[in-house]
Amino acid sequence: MIVPPVHSHPKPRARAGPHTGDPLLFADTSSAAPPMNNQGYYTPGYSIGGAPVGGPADAGVNNLFADPIASAAMMYGSSLANQGKEIVNKEISRYVSVNKLKYFFAVDSKYVMKKLLLLVFPYTHQDWEVRYHRDTPLTPRHDVNAPDLYIPSMAFITYILLAGMALGIQKRFSPEVLGLCASTALVWVVIEVLVMLLCLYILSLHSDLSIFDLFAYSGYKYVGMIFTVLGGLLFGSDGYFVALTWSSCALMFFIVRSLKMKILSSLSHDSMGAGATAKPRLRLYITVATAAFQPLIIYWLTSHLVR
Repeated sequence: MIVPPVHSHPKPRARAGPHTGDPLLFADTSSAAPPMNNQGYYTPGYSIGGAPVGGPADAGVNNLFADPIASAAMMYGSSLANQGKEIVNKEISRYVSVNKLKYFFAVDSKYVMKKLLLLVFPYTHQDWEVRYHRDTPLTPRHDVNAPDLYIPSMAFITYILLAGMALGIQKRFSPEVLGLCASTALVWVVIEVLVMLLCLYILSLHSDLSIFDLFAYSGYKYVGMIFTVLGGLLFGSDGYFVALTWSSCALMFFIVRSLKMKILSSLSHDSMGAGATAKPRLRLYITVATAAFQPLIIYWLTSHLVR
């Protein structure tokens, strides 16, 4: 008896499920991709932070600018700021005239060279009067006798730099010492100007000198101070005293000849006799005292820099 062969079907292999024994190394924190339209581009209005553009935040900003009350408030605030700026400028102009200050800085290189030579060697100069054009003094670039603030300002900065170099050479440099030198040199000029104004007021003398003129003539001493310190650094104590003597004599001669025509006597209608004749004498005393005070300040501000 023949037994028909039995066809054996292969067993289906069991599929292994996902391996859940080990934890994932990194958690999936990625967000869903932005929606795309039919053409394959990202749908507008999607932002990276997840908030659509043109949402409540942007709407609030647009409403702020579109609100007429907010616009009126902004316009009112800007008008107040402009009014405050005008008031500040007006108050400053009451004490400091910007146009007049520009006059003292209207210089050129030719004027600077002539004025420096005049400060160092003033003995051969003949004409000391300031020239005028239609009752207005000529600018410094057109008149070497006109006072300026450019040379005193640059000389002050140069003096501070030279003082720092002198202190550094002597191993005595420090920011505190340099700041003390700068403040002392500036304070002495301010004191000198205030004393000059006080003397003119007490003695009832009026002059053509403004406060800028006084600062200019008082600031010219910085040129002599630079010359004195350089003489001390290059030639020692002997060179220092020679430079001090020369710069002091030149500055005194310059101050006397410059202020001689500036300080005028104020003769009141009721001044009689000796009072009227004493005014020119007082003018001369103030001029000489101002000139004689310059060497003392130069020595005081430069002697500690040269050893």
